[in-house]
This record gives sequence, C-alpha cells and structure tokens, in this order.
Amino acid sequence: MKSDAIMIKPEDNVATCLKDLQKGQVCRIGVGSESLNVVAQDAIEFGHKIAAKDISPGQDILKYGEVIGRATVLIPQGAHAHVHNIESLRGRGDLAGEGQ
Repeated sequence: MKSDAIMIKPEDNVATCLKDLQKGQVCRIGVGSESLNVVAQDAIEFGHKIAAKDISPGQDILKYGEVIGRATVLIPQGAHAHVHNIESLRGRGDLAGEGQ
C-alpha cells in the first residue's frame, strides 16, 4: 500500500507529506518496511510535516534522524508541524553550538 507521508528513521517524530492531506484524513506514514496510520488534525500541504506522535512543548523535533527544531507548544499526533509551532535551532547565533 502506498504511503501518504514518509519518515526516514523510526525515532523521528515528524513525517514529510508526499501529497496534500485533508483534515480528518487517515494518513499512512511509511518508515522502512513498517507503517503507521494517524488522522490528520489539519489540512497539510505536500512537503510539509505531520506529527507522527504527540510532541511536548520544548521537545526536539526529529526529522531524518536529526534535530531540526524544538516544539513551542504541544503538537498532537496528526497535527501540522511547521513554523507556527516549531522554533528552528539551525543558523541561530544565540544558541552557540546547539543544532548547528
């Protein structure tokens, strides 16, 4: 069965959407030979991230096995994970050594 989103590493907590998702749609997330289903809590565009599990405020966002940011609020499973709820850690001069 074809995936709607993909995670590269099993420890990732976000997946990249391979197509536009509608709110309420069941999203099949593929990770290796496994998959999991989550319900999209928001409409999410192709190429954007969907939370594969609940992500607590302050928790690292893991994509491709790498920390790409930090949750600023609770991001429930199936929610759109983007700039409105993620603080980037890359390229910030105020975080000497973190995420760079």
